[in-house]
Amino acid sequence: MKVVVTGGAGFIGAHVCRVLAEFEPTTEVVVIDDLSTGLAANIDGVANVALHVGSILDGGLLGRVVTPDVDAVVHLGARPSVPRSIADPVASHEANATGTVRVLEAVRAAGVDQVIVASSSSVYGANPSLPKHEGLAPRPLSPYAASKLATESYALAYAASFGLGVLAFRFFNVFGPFQRAGHAYAAVVPAFASAALEGRPLPVHGDGRQTRDFTYVGTVAAVIADAVARKVVHPEPVNLAFGSRTDLLTLIGLLESILGHPVEREFVEPRVGDVRDSQADNAVLRRLFPSVEPASLEAGLRATLAWFAAESN
Repeated sequence: MKVVVTGGAGFIGAHVCRVLAEFEPTTEVVVIDDLSTGLAANIDGVANVALHVGSILDGGLLGRVVTPDVDAVVHLGARPSVPRSIADPVASHEANATGTVRVLEAVRAAGVDQVIVASSSSVYGANPSLPKHEGLAPRPLSPYAASKLATESYALAYAASFGLGVLAFRFFNVFGPFQRAGHAYAAVVPAFASAALEGRPLPVHGDGRQTRDFTYVGTVAAVIADAVARKVVHPEPVNLAFGSRTDLLTLIGLLESILGHPVEREFVEPRVGDVRDSQADNAVLRRLFPSVEPASLEAGLRATLAWFAAESN
């Protein structure tokens, strides 16, 4: 089997590549990544993984890599982060919306059977209903969220128009090893983990009572790999999360319990474009992937802290 992973040197992509590379019979994994947020080191030494450094906006590169012998494309390449999209909306649109169309066109030209695309829970935005089920009307609050809605909409439109086998996942607050905290746009778990291990105050945007459905990256990678193996497709978006709801102060308390000591908090202004509460309805996911067993938040945090500690040595 041969699988192309866009963004495969990134945080989620590197985990997906590692799981796919362990498939039997041996899977050839081909990565396209411009390394703008990913690192080649994330996939160094992983057997059967080949990296092509370049952009998903490069149609020539896509044409050379997405060929008729490819069995599936996992499209994770994107410009992440709500704050980054507010700072530069056009760059987010080009990478996430236009980039997705480029990938879909390459898939269509090559006749690839399956494409999996990464959307986001941020598409629900201002819709207050909880838990978030796929039938809710999207109400994006940021250019990032709008670009991710475009990602899934284009993919599903190509499925309807051209018969592509498509699976569009909406990710909910994925966290774990390889998710770095070295910039102002860091997600909450790496920002907290890094600060806690370095003895700095944890930056809490707002009052800390906002809730998230945290999903460990190893579970996400396992679901995506299973989807590739079984050729799972679906005519509508699918939440990839498991219905948990944890506020940030509870998350900090769990980090304190794992570390064995209290940590200082620094409360700062809420971030523009962030949603207040997020929780997935996972009924569709469970129907499509009945055997999945998600890692607990505590187990995921322990693995994440261990990775950060090893990185600092």
